Amino acid sequence: MSAAAPLDAATKGRVLIPFALVTMIWGSTWLAIHSQFGPVSTEWSVSYRFAVGAISMFVVAFAMKLPLRVRLSDHVLAAALGLVIFVINYNCVYASEQHITSGLVAVIFSLLVPLNAILARVFLKQELSRPFLMGSGVAMLGVVLLFLHEWRAVDRDPHEVTLGIGLALIAVTFASFGNVFQGSPRARQVPMATLLAWAMGWGALLDAIIAWVRTGPPMLDFRLSYIAGLLYLGVIASAVAFTLYFNLIRRIGAARGGYVNVLIPVIAMGFSTMFESYRWSVEAMLGGLLVIVGLMIAMRARGDAPVPKKA
Repeated sequence: MSAAAPLDAATKGRVLIPFALVTMIWGSTWLAIHSQFGPVSTEWSVSYRFAVGAISMFVVAFAMKLPLRVRLSDHVLAAALGLVIFVINYNCVYASEQHITSGLVAVIFSLLVPLNAILARVFLKQELSRPFLMGSGVAMLGVVLLFLHEWRAVDRDPHEVTLGIGLALIAVTFASFGNVFQGSPRARQVPMATLLAWAMGWGALLDAIIAWVRTGPPMLDFRLSYIAGLLYLGVIASAVAFTLYFNLIRRIGAARGGYVNVLIPVIAMGFSTMFESYRWSVEAMLGGLLVIVGLMIAMRARGDAPVPKKA
């Protein structure tokens, strides 16, 4: 298997902080999502989240003096991205967390690494090296151990657990398509903030239509925990985190960028230790260690992103 050029020191320095920030932010969202469960349906909560995210992104794009008006073809692009990530993906995520633990959902999302790598290879012709695949294999072994730990911790009806896992698998599949799709040459023609603003806007609108059809008119919850969780999920976990994450994918490739989702279960379990009295088992600790070792091997490998040709 051929390999692309390794990341240079400057690129590694530029992606380190965004990589860490996205991991920490999304590692905490599994707790924040639970604050959205209550009188408001999950469908409306998803719609509200991305409405807040879209408004935030339009403010950012305006402050950066980026064009807010785009061509019809760009609207189609943004709507497609909004559909796969901000509608199908997140409705399935919220629904799955009503059937299985947030830790198990977070672990399932680690599958973004192989999915991103495969789809990027197929659709974007991004190259992968053997060391990267070896590191990914080590990390996936760690994910299996984390999965087994979370699976044993689930004390619900097997049919309910199966439904939750199925919804999470649908979510991660569409998330991967969205990750690779936004890294395509066509998507790169639209400024990131503008693309995200319209994608979240179209996503919020489609979410609202689904919510109205499934659960009726808009519902409101004025509890402080709900409002605070909504603002955190809409502004920080959506507008900020997706901007950082998609820029990572454009800079270092979909496979490497997907590694954010391998570390997230470890971070999520760390937050759960602090706030939910989560207890680490031997297999969970070994799994977390393998994830980190695999990440170090993969990130030191030659890059998965195509090398730009010199003019």
